[in-house]
Amino acid sequence: MPERLAEMLLDLWTPLIILWITLPPCIYTAPMNQSPVLMSGSPLELNRLSEEQRILNRSKRGWVWNQMFVLEEFSGPEPILVGRLHTDLDPGSKKIKYILSGDGAGTIFQINDITGDIHAIKRLDREEKAEYTLTAQAVDWETNKPLEPPSEFIIKVQDINDNAPEFLNGPYHATVPEMSILGTSVTNVTATDADDPVYGNSAKLVYSILEGQPYFSIEPETAIIKTALPNMDREAKEEYLVVIQAKDMGGHSGGLSGTTTLTVTLTDVNDNPPKFAQSLYHFSVPEDVVLGTAIGRVKANDQDIGENAQSSYDIIDGDGTALFEITSDAQAQDGIIRLRKPLDFETKRSYTLKVEAANVHTDPRFSSRGPFKDTATVKIVVEDADEPPVFSSPTYLLEVHENAALNSVIGQVTARDPDITSSPIRFSIDRHTDLERQFNVNADDGKITLATPLDRELSVWHNITIIATEISNPDQISRVPVAIKVLDVNDNAPEFASEYEAFLCENGKPGQVIQTVSATDKDEPKNGHYFLYSLLPEMVNNPNFTIKKNEDNSLSILAKHNGFNRQKQEVYLLPIIISDSGNPPLSSTSTLTIRVCGCSSDGVVQSCNVEAYVLPIGLSMGALIAILACIILLLVIVVLFVTLRRHKNEPLIIKDDEDVRENIIRYDDEGGGEEDTEAFDIATLQNPDGINGFLPRKDIKPDLQFMPRQGLAPVPSGVDVDEFINVRLHEADNDPTAPPYDSIQIYGYEGRGSVAGSLSSLESTISDSDQNFDYLSDWGPRFKRLGELYSVGESDKET
Repeated sequence: MPERLAEMLLDLWTPLIILWITLPPCIYTAPMNQSPVLMSGSPLELNRLSEEQRILNRSKRGWVWNQMFVLEEFSGPEPILVGRLHTDLDPGSKKIKYILSGDGAGTIFQINDITGDIHAIKRLDREEKAEYTLTAQAVDWETNKPLEPPSEFIIKVQDINDNAPEFLNGPYHATVPEMSILGTSVTNVTATDADDPVYGNSAKLVYSILEGQPYFSIEPETAIIKTALPNMDREAKEEYLVVIQAKDMGGHSGGLSGTTTLTVTLTDVNDNPPKFAQSLYHFSVPEDVVLGTAIGRVKANDQDIGENAQSSYDIIDGDGTALFEITSDAQAQDGIIRLRKPLDFETKRSYTLKVEAANVHTDPRFSSRGPFKDTATVKIVVEDADEPPVFSSPTYLLEVHENAALNSVIGQVTARDPDITSSPIRFSIDRHTDLERQFNVNADDGKITLATPLDRELSVWHNITIIATEISNPDQISRVPVAIKVLDVNDNAPEFASEYEAFLCENGKPGQVIQTVSATDKDEPKNGHYFLYSLLPEMVNNPNFTIKKNEDNSLSILAKHNGFNRQKQEVYLLPIIISDSGNPPLSSTSTLTIRVCGCSSDGVVQSCNVEAYVLPIGLSMGALIAILACIILLLVIVVLFVTLRRHKNEPLIIKDDEDVRENIIRYDDEGGGEEDTEAFDIATLQNPDGINGFLPRKDIKPDLQFMPRQGLAPVPSGVDVDEFINVRLHEADNDPTAPPYDSIQIYGYEGRGSVAGSLSSLESTISDSDQNFDYLSDWGPRFKRLGELYSVGESDKET
C-alpha cells in the first residue's frame, strides 16, 4: 500500500512541478508592498528580482495562489501535509504568525502559525465534499496586526477509486417474444459510479454478463442486452435469469465492480396448432332429452396461451349435422355439443360427427409450420326412453255451424305412442279450457262432439286443449290445442243501427230528406250485408212520407208535401220493414218516430213542442227553463227554512234527564180490559175522562205520581175487538202528528167496568174453576179459540 500511494503522489506532483518551472514571470508578479511566498507543495523559493527587472517589468504579486490538493481517504498515523504558506516579510525571526479561516479551518485543516504548514487532521471523502475554500493571512506575532491583506485559496480533494459501480434501478425485468431472431434487443441497464468521472478511470465502466449465456449478450459500453440464440421457445423454457456486472477502471485489474440481475420472460406467439387429446369420442343421449341440452365436450389442447390458444369448433361432416351443433366455451377452451332437433330412437339409434378445432388468431410468420387446426371423430348413441304420446298434428282447426245438433261430431284428433311397446291412448278435454263444458271427446277414438248449443254472435272461436294419456303409463301425457270456429247461419233479423228520431220542419219542402237510417245484422254473410227496405202494405200509399234506398245500403225518408202543422199532428210513426239477403231471408219491422218542429228560414230546428206558440216573443225555451228552475229552487229554500224553524221551536224528541223513555214507572192498577181502547194514546191512559174527545197521540213526559182515576163506561156488548183494534191502528197510521219513530206507551190505568172482569191474579177472589169462558165467543174468532182452550183446560181438571 505505501508503494502504491507513493506512485500516486509522484504521478500527481510531477506535472505540477514541471508546470511551475515553465510558467512565465507574469504569474508570479505581486504588488509593490507584497513579497512572494512559497506556493503550497512547491520545493522552490522565488528570489527577489533585481532593480533592472523591477524597472522593466510590471510589479508582481507577493502572493501566488492557485489551489492545493489532498488525497481522499488518507488514514495514516500522522496528519497529512497539504501545503505551506510563506511570505517574504518573514525573515525567520518568528515575529510573523499565520492565520487560517474558512471551510474546515480548525476542524479538518490545521495550520502551524509559525511555519505556515497546513495539515489535514481528518479523513476526507471527495464524494462527500470535493473542495474547501479557505482564507490565509499573515499578522504580527505580538500585535496581531495584519501584515498583508487576507488571501483566499481552494483545497481540492483528489479522487481515488473508492466507490464500486451501483445499479440503482435493479433488479430488472424484461420481455422478448419467443422465436425471436438473433440479436433482438431485449433491454438496456445503467450503473452509476460515485468517483470522479474527469480524473482517471475511476468512473469508467465496462459491462459484462456473468450468468445467462449463451442465451443473451451485452454491449460492454452501452449495456444493451440482446438475444444470443435464435428461435428460443417459450414452451421449452419461459424465463431466464441474467447476472450483469459493471466494472470501473475500464475493466482493468484492480477496478471495483457491481452486479445486478435481469429476469427475461419470453412472451407467447402463436407457433403451435391445437391438438385433440384423442381422435375418437363416445357419447350417449336419451331420445327425450330437451333441445339445447349439452350432450358432451371435446377439447383440443394448445401449448400457446391467451388469445393464441383460442380455438373455434365446427362440425364439418357426419350424418348428424342437422341434429347437433357445437359451440365454443371461451373460458374452458373446449367445444360443447348440443342437441338442435328432437331424437327418435325408433328411427335412428346412432350418429357420427367429424369435429374440427382451429386457432382463431394465426401468425403468418409461422404458417410454414402447417395448418393450425385438428380434427376428431364423435360417435353419439341414442338411448331409448318412454316417450309421451305424439299427436298427428301440432294443432287442430275445426269448423262447426252454430245451428249444429247436439252430440254431432265436430272433428277428430289422433295420437300414438312412439315407443316400441305402443301403449293404447286415452283422450280427454282439459276442462280449464272448456269451463262451460260445450264439447266432449270420445276417450277411445278422439272424436269431438257438441255438448251445448253454440251461438256465433256470442263467441266465434272456442279454444280447447285435448289431453292424450298412455293407458299403461298415465304419467306420459301430451297436450294439443284445438281451435273450433263457429260458422254463421242466418238466424238474426236486421234492425236499425240505432234509435232514430227524425225532425220535420213545418216549412219544409216536398221531396226533402228528413232522415237517413241504416241497418245492422248480427250475422255475417260471406258476400256482406245487403238490406231491402219497404213500408208496411197498408202504408205503401202513405200520403205524407216515402222512402228511397241508397247505394251505401242505407235508407232515406223523404217528405211528400209541405205544410205540416204541429198543432194538428205533432208526431208521425213510420213502420219500415228491413229484410236481409240470407237463406232463408229474415226481416223485422222498425218504427221511425218523426216529430214536427218549428224551424228558422234556413232550416234550423228551434222548437218541437206545441206550447212553443204561447211563448213570449223574443224569449227562447232555454231562458224559460232557467227562470222556472230558479223559481222552484227559491220555493224549496223557503219550505226548508220554515220546516227547520218549526222543528227548532217544537222538538219532537225530549232530551230532558226526566225523559219518560229512560225511567221505569211502577203502578199497581189493573188493566181495564176491552174498555182500555186508547192503548196508543198516552193522554187517554192518564185521563180516562177524556175518552169521548179526540186527543192525537204524542210523546209527552208522563207524571211520576198518578191520582186515582174513575172507571170508564162499560163497552156495549157484542163489540168485535179485532175490528176495533184494526180501526185504531188505521187511525194511528194516518195521524199526521205522530212522530216517525217508535215510542214507549205507559199504561197507568186498566179501565173499569170490563165485562170479562180483571185478567190479573191480583185481588182475584174467584178461582178459575168458577169462571165461564163462553162469552169470549162474542169477541171474534181469535177470542173464541181462546175460550175453547180454557174450557178444555177446565174439563181436563175436572176429569
